Amino acid sequence: MATEEKYANRWVQLVLGIICMATVANLQYGWTLFVQPMQDKWGWSRTSIQLAFTIFIFFETWLVPVEGWCADKFGPGPTIIGGAILAALGWMMNSWADSLTFLYAAAVVSGMGAGAVYGTAVGNAVKWFPDKRGLAAGATAAGFGAGAAFTVIPVANMINASGYQSAFFSFGIGQGIVIAIVGFFMPKAKLPPHIKPVARVISSKMDFTPTQILREPIFWLIYVCFVGVASGGIMATASFGPVARDYGLAKIPVTVLGVTLPLLTMAMSIDNIANGATRPLCGYISDRIGRENTMLIVFCCEGLSLLGLVFWGRTPLGFMIFAALTFAFWGEIFSLFPSMCADTFGVKNAAGNAGTLYTAKGTSSLLVPFAAALSAGGNWDRTFILSACIAFTCSFLSFFVLKPWRRRFIEENNKKVDEMAAAAAKA
Repeated sequence: MATEEKYANRWVQLVLGIICMATVANLQYGWTLFVQPMQDKWGWSRTSIQLAFTIFIFFETWLVPVEGWCADKFGPGPTIIGGAILAALGWMMNSWADSLTFLYAAAVVSGMGAGAVYGTAVGNAVKWFPDKRGLAAGATAAGFGAGAAFTVIPVANMINASGYQSAFFSFGIGQGIVIAIVGFFMPKAKLPPHIKPVARVISSKMDFTPTQILREPIFWLIYVCFVGVASGGIMATASFGPVARDYGLAKIPVTVLGVTLPLLTMAMSIDNIANGATRPLCGYISDRIGRENTMLIVFCCEGLSLLGLVFWGRTPLGFMIFAALTFAFWGEIFSLFPSMCADTFGVKNAAGNAGTLYTAKGTSSLLVPFAAALSAGGNWDRTFILSACIAFTCSFLSFFVLKPWRRRFIEENNKKVDEMAAAAAKA
């Protein structure tokens, strides 16, 4: 393992985290390409196949608090290397799966691996960049959102040329090797003392542990907002392949910048780029205008994008535009919420705390089978309208309720820290 002295440059660490995230992204964002081929080969129902995606998301998120604790205690390197091994094994198991039971077991393994990589990389970013927390978390999360854009075309091509099982196996091994190598060069965060949080973003001086934040009511309000906005994005991520096929759009050839591809493949590439681009952008904006102010804007835009799919999503152009906007205005939650968590509950246990909050994504994944059932007969309007209403509700909830409450919470705890410091100084 590399020494801290040699690899203390925080920008290098940020880039390494982004590489890990981009490499592991296919486990989630490439999934929709495999749904129809598995259904064609085995005759499993779409709902049964999508249950594997729900299991993957569940284990990707619900074990992140444990994996984040490991990263806080032992360092990011060992945790990421372990995640790389599990991620590779999970996709190899997908290639071998000839029953739903085996497919679900593969989802458990790959979910654990993806969660270890994701939670560690994001927690590491907010530790290295207390002065640019939103930007760093956003850039790291952008690797996860946009990373699949670079591989979705080769994955789709391999599925068409060699079958989905070959794609699972080959990309699983390749992704695991890359992440494991990068993990060897990621030490614990160690910053010069002059790097401090920015004054315009109120930050906690008190460091909470993951078990302590669970006892704070404000944590659960943040959690509810996370679940609400994530639910629409998770359902879209898992379902845009079936949506495009139900609308009769999936195989229509489209040309963008001189490149001609089937609409679904092109849309997925654009969607993942849009998803990734807004993460550092909104993180940067939130560092300047505040987390909740940014949430008010982008959550409303997410709701409008989902409604756009209702009214114009059945045309090739409308589907591509509003699918991209849905991904764009959903992806930024993965920069806003981790940075808000570190602002509110301190940076010492940032990976574990952010991992605890990240389980909200797992909770939202429970709605994926519900979305498939709600859209029976190809009627996706009900799914999109429900998701839009939830996004609008979370937008106003974050601004009018969470914003004043969080400010009071941080100020009260900072006052306690200052009083204890003053008492200790007198003693």
